[in-house]
Amino acid sequence: MKIIVVVGGVISGVGKGIATASIGKILQQYGFSTTAVKIDPYINYDAGTLRPTEHGEVWVTDDGGEIDQDLGNYERFLGYDIPKRNNMTTGQIYKELIDKERRGEYLGKTVEVIPEVPNEIKRRIMEASKKPPQIDAHGASSDSGQYDFVLVEVGGTIGDYQNMPYLFATKSLELEMGWENVAHILVSYMPVPDNIGEMKTKPTQQAIHMLNETGIFPDFVLCRANKPLDDVRKKKIQENANVRADHIISAPDIKTIYSVPINFENENLGEKILKRMRVEPKKTPDWSKWKQLVEKVENPKKIVKVAMVGKYIDIGNFSLTDSYISVNEALKHAGANLGVGVEIHWVDAKQFEHDAASLSKLREYNGIVVPGGFGGSGVEGKIAAIKYARENNIPFLGLCYGLQLAVVEYARNVCGLQGANSKEINPNTPYPVIDILPTQKELMAESKYGGTMRLGTYSAVLKNMTKVFDLYTRTGRTKKDAEKLLALKAKGETFRIGAPSGSDVIFERHRHRYEVNPEYIKKLEEAGFVFSGHHNRLDGAKLMEFGELPNHKFFVGTQAHPEFRSTLEDPSPLFFGFVEACSR
Repeated sequence: MKIIVVVGGVISGVGKGIATASIGKILQQYGFSTTAVKIDPYINYDAGTLRPTEHGEVWVTDDGGEIDQDLGNYERFLGYDIPKRNNMTTGQIYKELIDKERRGEYLGKTVEVIPEVPNEIKRRIMEASKKPPQIDAHGASSDSGQYDFVLVEVGGTIGDYQNMPYLFATKSLELEMGWENVAHILVSYMPVPDNIGEMKTKPTQQAIHMLNETGIFPDFVLCRANKPLDDVRKKKIQENANVRADHIISAPDIKTIYSVPINFENENLGEKILKRMRVEPKKTPDWSKWKQLVEKVENPKKIVKVAMVGKYIDIGNFSLTDSYISVNEALKHAGANLGVGVEIHWVDAKQFEHDAASLSKLREYNGIVVPGGFGGSGVEGKIAAIKYARENNIPFLGLCYGLQLAVVEYARNVCGLQGANSKEINPNTPYPVIDILPTQKELMAESKYGGTMRLGTYSAVLKNMTKVFDLYTRTGRTKKDAEKLLALKAKGETFRIGAPSGSDVIFERHRHRYEVNPEYIKKLEEAGFVFSGHHNRLDGAKLMEFGELPNHKFFVGTQAHPEFRSTLEDPSPLFFGFVEACSR
């Protein structure tokens, strides 16, 4: 088993996650099994309580982890589910050590940062190196061994105090496992100041020197910049920072993140890494399918304009579209597989609350997406946008909160339930069409809020002869999810499977607390709203998972987050159907 550690220099947000995912994809092309680990040096236990405008999207894993968005990039490139154990934070490390100390597991020894913190970091990396068990046709599991490569991305920037324990741990792994089994890669930023017009290498030189001070000498430097790196700059870094020029790789800005691994391979990064780690390729890479999809992303024959109506956009004088990065990427995946370019316009829902006339701007778009969210900010604007999409036959996709608000809109304006709302927004609504279940209320009364969330993957039974059923069948997802059903049974996660009836069972990931109120389902369906899929809980409760309007071009909502299972080579069925409808 080999370990590749990826660290960042000069600035944060330099693209370590994309670089890590791309290297993993390259190694897969050479025939190696690969996984990735994200280290976040903050004290938070996980990303679940972090503000999207500050930290970006919260990624949800199959097993219910609330994780940094970089794990999403790993999954989108590597093409399989990565568990929550592959994300570690300083909060998790210290909590584990303190819990062990309180249980008396140190037998009276003094617990110190060195060696206990690095040892716990190394333990978690080794734990992440284990492959999931193999499941046979009968549901029996067997040990699968380790991945060939484990990529470890250290969050933050070289020079940050909070990174030191992690760098110490990776250096320790290098000493324990041998130099040929652990490599370090620095992703660094190369600024081109407007007043100079020349790419400057000094910040990267200094980042390399700071890394050297920890005892780590980077094997490769990936140079991020707005234009390609030239030989003059490579030679300068080599001479001033003692890194081989052929191990200094150009990483310029490009049209799509999916061309990054191809760009790296133009400089034979894969072969160089394998040579550095003294292994031979297992197969010859075949990038033909990947390149075809990238070509469709970069040069589509047709463009559709989609309005993303949300609220997590403003941060001071800037906007943070990372709040919805997975939705953004899922639209691209669908477009690439349909040969359609998706032009996304970020629309702040709050503007529709102050200026109802501005709703007419939505007529300019081929489709409208209302993504997930929490709280009451911008809600009435979102509801107004949903009503506009429904009445003007504009393709609409509602995700999680988007489905809930579509139900509220339909209850108010079609079913005649004036004042209908979600109890999350208005606890005193006369018609709580969205509410929490009685079992959840009991937990909330005991302040056990975490237990009231539906997190991770859950099954849904699809209703035949619906748009949702057609899309999941047509894209092959129902067949694929039959394998997931076996895997979850083998893990004993029956609560995720529930008690499904029928053979058309699919799985999607969730992150929410409120549900469609069962008391209003009959009234909504009598008025023409079709609930096209549901989750049967083990206690007999039936939770609505999908809703649609059959006589609309495309009006579909889901309680899930299907964007978390979308990849370039296997797009989400709902996003595929939405972009398909937009392109008509």
